[in-house]
Amino acid sequence: MKIDRRTFLAGTAATAGVAAVSGPQSAFAAADFSGQTVEWICPFSEGGGSSVLARYYQPYLKKYLPGNPDVVIRNIPGGGSITGTNEFAARARPDGKMIIVTSATTQFPYLLGDPRVRYDYKNFTPVLVSPTGGVCYLPPNLGVESAADLNKIKDQELIYGSQGPTSLDLVPMIAFLVLGLNVRYVFGMPGRADGRLAFERGETTIDYQTSGAYLSNVVPLVEAGKAVPIFSWGVLDANGEFARDPTFPDLPHFVEAYEMMHGKRPEGIEFDVYKAVFGSGFAAQKPVMLPKGTPQDIVDAYTKAFEDAVADPEFQAGKGEVLGEYEQATGDAALRLYDVATNMPDEARDWLRNYLTTEYNVRF
Repeated sequence: MKIDRRTFLAGTAATAGVAAVSGPQSAFAAADFSGQTVEWICPFSEGGGSSVLARYYQPYLKKYLPGNPDVVIRNIPGGGSITGTNEFAARARPDGKMIIVTSATTQFPYLLGDPRVRYDYKNFTPVLVSPTGGVCYLPPNLGVESAADLNKIKDQELIYGSQGPTSLDLVPMIAFLVLGLNVRYVFGMPGRADGRLAFERGETTIDYQTSGAYLSNVVPLVEAGKAVPIFSWGVLDANGEFARDPTFPDLPHFVEAYEMMHGKRPEGIEFDVYKAVFGSGFAAQKPVMLPKGTPQDIVDAYTKAFEDAVADPEFQAGKGEVLGEYEQATGDAALRLYDVATNMPDEARDWLRNYLTTEYNVRF
């Protein structure tokens, strides 16, 4: 099976090669949120990457939206983000008073046809797309200091706290399969933050966090000697090849980790599927959206507010330590990346559905 992901890479912000595209430059005065409250839905528990992103943007959105409304973040964990996103799809009105930030954990169930999904990404309008990366780490007591040491534990059962088999955890699940690691999954974590907390309590023995959550919550564990980073997922360059994540340039990316463990490059159907889920899951990992049908002046106001936020010197000064070194996309760039995130090659979808049904009794 050959899965060609290059068509989307011309615009992928994960390579740090796409700048935010300026949106419309007129009619912003038509939208006015004076005296109003914007409810920002985050369908995950606090402390995960999407929640970190929302809280970082929150004061800037208040500052730059016309009328300077209050912006209140509401976390609605459950169902691997399906619960909160279903609620947004049912409740949000096209008046600009409710927005949502999701992640690939929300996108994968939609792409795979999870019967719990009651939302359709075609019914949302993106106003910001934030690419991200992620880092896989282990506890120090396993004695693994780098990816070259992974052979020491290839036969040892590792435990991973997962949000569910159709969540963003598909990326590590397929990665661990490709690597040949023996991993048992404990499903039902409300968010990635809960997976990290299980790791901290010693209940799990392998974990990963997206870049924002890793920088905020795992780096202190590394500095305290309680976690050992092994590899990042990496990014895809303009030629569709894996490259080191610009936020974690000293860490090998996944393909390098495989080569360090096995002495050769990965290949085969599992690796092709990994490339597909990685591309869908991280190039446009966290979109911020309004409901479809929102008047253009409101869409324009949000687009301009996010552009102004990204251009704010204070935002830029702190962005790297919170969101990572990734360009934040708005306007046409956001639309291109959004299209990548909400589509998947048929071959990858078919293989994944069969794999999840066979291995984890997932019914579609």
